[in-house]
Amino acid sequence: MAGAIASRMSFSSLKRKQPKTFTVRIVTMDAEMEFNCEMKWKGKDLFDLVCRTLGLRETWFFGLQYTIKDTVAWLKMDKKVLDHDVSKEEPVTFHFLAKFYPENAEEELVQEITQHLFFLQYGDYDPSVHKRGFLAQEELLPKRVINLYQMTPEMWEERITAWYAEHRGRARDEAEMEYLKIAQDLEMYGVNYFAIRNKKGTELLLGVDALGLHIYDPENRLTPKISFPWNEIRNISYSDKEFTIKPLDKKIDVFKFNSSKLRVNKLILQLCIGNHDLFMRRRKADSLEVQQMKAQAREEKARKQMERQRLAREKQMREEAERTRDELERRLLQMKEEATMANEALMRSEETADLLAEKAQITEEEAKLLAQKAAEAEQEMQRIKATAIRTEEEKRLMEQKVLEAEVLALKMAEESERRAKEADQLKQDLQEAREAERRAKQKLLEIATKPTYPPMNPIPAPLPPDIPSFNIIGDSLSFDFKDTDMKRLSMEIEKEKVEYMEKSKHLQEQLNELKTEIEALKLKERETALDILHNENSDRGGSSSKHNTIKKLTLQSAKSRVAFFEEL
Repeated sequence: MAGAIASRMSFSSLKRKQPKTFTVRIVTMDAEMEFNCEMKWKGKDLFDLVCRTLGLRETWFFGLQYTIKDTVAWLKMDKKVLDHDVSKEEPVTFHFLAKFYPENAEEELVQEITQHLFFLQYGDYDPSVHKRGFLAQEELLPKRVINLYQMTPEMWEERITAWYAEHRGRARDEAEMEYLKIAQDLEMYGVNYFAIRNKKGTELLLGVDALGLHIYDPENRLTPKISFPWNEIRNISYSDKEFTIKPLDKKIDVFKFNSSKLRVNKLILQLCIGNHDLFMRRRKADSLEVQQMKAQAREEKARKQMERQRLAREKQMREEAERTRDELERRLLQMKEEATMANEALMRSEETADLLAEKAQITEEEAKLLAQKAAEAEQEMQRIKATAIRTEEEKRLMEQKVLEAEVLALKMAEESERRAKEADQLKQDLQEAREAERRAKQKLLEIATKPTYPPMNPIPAPLPPDIPSFNIIGDSLSFDFKDTDMKRLSMEIEKEKVEYMEKSKHLQEQLNELKTEIEALKLKERETALDILHNENSDRGGSSSKHNTIKKLTLQSAKSRVAFFEEL
């Protein structure tokens, strides 16, 4: 009895130790994942698990997003997951997205996975895969942009494919970075917009981004009216729907605005705090963790560079081998065709020789026969002459017959001579035919004895002395780095950086050429108000440098800008 009670107590004790869990679905920009989470987990526990799964270390740019009554919200790190106002129906869904944006993607994004999460690339151009019509299912351009130009989908595809093929071989991380560099200079890059009112009740838009706070006209989200960089802001707080901004200069009065919902104020405060922290962090020396990440990134970049060089060499050798093979196959086919033609010519020569020989024999026999007939006619003529004809009539008749016999004999002699000449000509043609037959046989013999493949050099070319050695064992590749290789690696990285800058400059020039090319096909009557504003900014140089636009807006003192905001 006591043993049974102890057994039940032990079983119930084990049952209590098993933590209760719930299922969470995480949707990233290119995949979905599901996790079993403990009921007691806080937002940081789930966020760290997702980052570890993705191999992400630059976690400060990202967050877990969900929606509450059409309002975006972010999971708080210090609050239990289920204490948030989320649907309790499993799986509980969160979106893993970029919450904060870098000022300069090229300098700030260290890890390749971080860069990739900001932009997803389609891959390198392959003519065997990317055939006509391969972009039909891809929404590469908004319909509004397509309708703005006098270009059919086929015209768009032709231009995009040609440009895509021109950049074949470009590394994915380089392509992604070029895209991000273009995107970060656009006016609306990384800006979160919120509807607000100043103390006069004027409806405005508040923009929060990596550079600071910006005030916009609701009809123009591209060009802010005034801006307040983060280094001019001392404190941000809210009470109910009222938001208070305290400038760094204590002599300047605080300025306030109202939002539509309390929930929106919470979101604004989160974004302000996060962007302000990153703004100040960028202007300090890198932490040890970031220094380590950058060092690892440099080493990884050097390793990938050498790997790309090796692959490029192998690709070049493979292409050269394929070209050699194609050339040999072409030459072999050509030699086969020449041999076939030589055989046919030989057969024709043999047939012609046989025909000429037969014709010569017939002509010779005809000549002999005519000569025989001529001799018989001559004999008949002599016989007739020898015959004595007594009467005058017989004499006349005999003379006429003699004359006819002489004419016939003359004709037969001429025909015999012509036949003899023809026989001589046929003999000459026969000799020429046999000579052609001999030359054809000689050509066929030359083709049959010609070498098909060129001699190959079995000795591999030595590697240049500045390439580090590597060993291929089975399917694995190992590198032998020496201590003295670090300087060379640094030089390689610097060289690669220069090449990358040149490629980047070339890419910008091509972008400008493409823009100029399609600008002539734009339908001005279909432009929206934002299109017109963007064009005006481009003409002034605004879209080429978003930082310059913000800098111009902050030339006035903070006090005058606050006063301007209050009077809007």
